[in-house]
Amino acid sequence: MTATIAAIYRHPVKGLSPESLKEAQLKAGLGLANDRRYALARASTRFDPQNPQWLPKGKFWMLRRDEKLATLKTEFDDRSSILTVLRDGKQVARGDLSSPVGRAIIEDFFAAYLKAEARNKPKLVEMPAGRMFSDHKNPVLSIINKASLVDLQRITKADIDPRRFRGNLLIEGLNPWDEFTWVGRTVKVGGAELEVTAIIDRCAAINVNPDSGVRDMNLVKALHTGFDHVNMGVYARVASAATIRIGDEVKAGN
Repeated sequence: MTATIAAIYRHPVKGLSPESLKEAQLKAGLGLANDRRYALARASTRFDPQNPQWLPKGKFWMLRRDEKLATLKTEFDDRSSILTVLRDGKQVARGDLSSPVGRAIIEDFFAAYLKAEARNKPKLVEMPAGRMFSDHKNPVLSIINKASLVDLQRITKADIDPRRFRGNLLIEGLNPWDEFTWVGRTVKVGGAELEVTAIIDRCAAINVNPDSGVRDMNLVKALHTGFDHVNMGVYARVASAATIRIGDEVKAGN
């Protein structure tokens, strides 16, 4: 069976909802354009916009401990830099992230929504082009194997939304867990080449329903019980540039 791209996702703001893409232009050494470009830093987080440095995910508001974020849907417009926040299909906030006023609007909304005290108000921070607020220190893509999710469903006896794992590429047509054998190898995705660097270990964020914000599954426990690990997906570095599209073939090399 030929493996192909089943879905492409980006997450403009770390911890907030994914956006589905039909295609994406990859550039060597970079992640998806505008993926994890922004993040909501905790008030105690020291982030210097003049000298931005990678920080661990605990420095930001995130699903692992702030599951209420999942009840919101966000849309980011690349050309205008406007972030729109929706709840139950209705707009609840809208701001231009390229302007101080627009960022303040978004910060004020999340402060109220998360019921953060003034001293804990979220601060919207941005990485420059070529950098990202990934859980990985270097710009990467995250790849999820649909067959591995299906195998996990055998343990949970319930459907699992792939969005729980916040991957960039969802691949179908592989055998379960084949992606783990890709580490240290080059994978062709359409016309692009990706160097697979590491297996992704998972935290409690995957237990959160991406629509309701309810912790309605214990997938960390299910992974450990069923497979004696807590891993799902792999990280990959873009080695050669190309535009990739849903339906493109995925093939592992040596």
